Amino acid sequence: MYYTKKKKRAAANRAAAPNASANAPKKKKDISRELDSLMSAPKEAVAEFVADYNPVNAIETLPLHPQLLANIRKRQYKQLTEIQDKCLLPLLDGQNLMGIAQTGTGKTAAFLMPIIHQLIGQKANSQVSIIVPTRELAVQVNDEFVSLAAGTGLSSICLIGGTSVNKNISDLKRQYHLVIGTPGRLKDLRNSRVLDFSKFKISVLDEFDRLLDMGFQKDIIDLVNSMHQRKQTILLSATEEAGQRQLINQLLKHPIEVRVSNGVSSSTNVEQTAIKIKEGQDKFVVLTELLRKKELEKVLVFIETKHNVKKIWKKLQATGINALQIHGNVAQNKRLSAIQEFKEGKVKVLLATDIAARGLDISDVTHVINYEVPRTKDSYIHRVGRTGRAGKLGKAYTLVSA
Repeated sequence: MYYTKKKKRAAANRAAAPNASANAPKKKKDISRELDSLMSAPKEAVAEFVADYNPVNAIETLPLHPQLLANIRKRQYKQLTEIQDKCLLPLLDGQNLMGIAQTGTGKTAAFLMPIIHQLIGQKANSQVSIIVPTRELAVQVNDEFVSLAAGTGLSSICLIGGTSVNKNISDLKRQYHLVIGTPGRLKDLRNSRVLDFSKFKISVLDEFDRLLDMGFQKDIIDLVNSMHQRKQTILLSATEEAGQRQLINQLLKHPIEVRVSNGVSSSTNVEQTAIKIKEGQDKFVVLTELLRKKELEKVLVFIETKHNVKKIWKKLQATGINALQIHGNVAQNKRLSAIQEFKEGKVKVLLATDIAARGLDISDVTHVINYEVPRTKDSYIHRVGRTGRAGKLGKAYTLVSA
């Protein structure tokens, strides 16, 4: 089996679709009124929300494999979050499930823990597919799997755009327990008969509302329908679209629904503020003034387009503010390197398009700044959710024209 240049170009184009769609020029909708309601939580409500959830299941008594429990303890989990607590037993029981929970509440571990438990002792044979909308999220899910599955003998492969297709083909000559990837790359490998989707018994759609929107919808339905041995389907996200209900019903038969949040509100443990930019005021100057404040220790700045990210990055460099950038025109290895440097605190400012809005778990992000108002309410919810994670408080500023 070989991969022709034509197929390779098509694969690259489709695999890049998440970034292309995130940055494609669209008519901008005025969502200022919706954002006003999302920003309404006062400090007192924020502090109250961070109070600990009391789980039904204690980690010490979970019906999980000893090695998995040891790995959970190594990660210093003190207790399960609400989404983890309420998903664990239904997923161990093999039930279909749709879970809605605010960002930063441990949704990835919520589905990985029961999946790992079920796979331990099985021979690798492409049992589980995990489909995500962005490359960065795929890498993160794979990293979390590797950490939780350490010492169990389980294996995984991450298949995303921006990496070598031929290496994917070579790597797929062996079998894996989990296959994690983005829709475009997965579809290309399946169509080239390198990846057999008929083997998958468990299907996970992480950030399912993004996967079921118009950009991915056709590919997702096609991929899931080709999983002829599928016995369990799991859908998780922080937000949901009312118009996707019919599609969800096609994917899930008699599901358990776990709703830790309503799917339409932003994180309650983030203090959210709109900063009005007055006529004649320079928004870039406002941004630099914010970034120079000492309390802004680790800042994620969201900008709508790739062009504008690059433009603002250059202006920040010229003013002496060190920052990194990630967007669809940045090579995949450089994107991952920038995220890693930001995680490690080597740089305090990361500029990004919405490719960083979903799923990325970067601890201790103190502030999110929306340099430009996002096109949709869902984008706002996911952006703001990059701070105030794992029970911590965060702050988000949105620069709005007066």
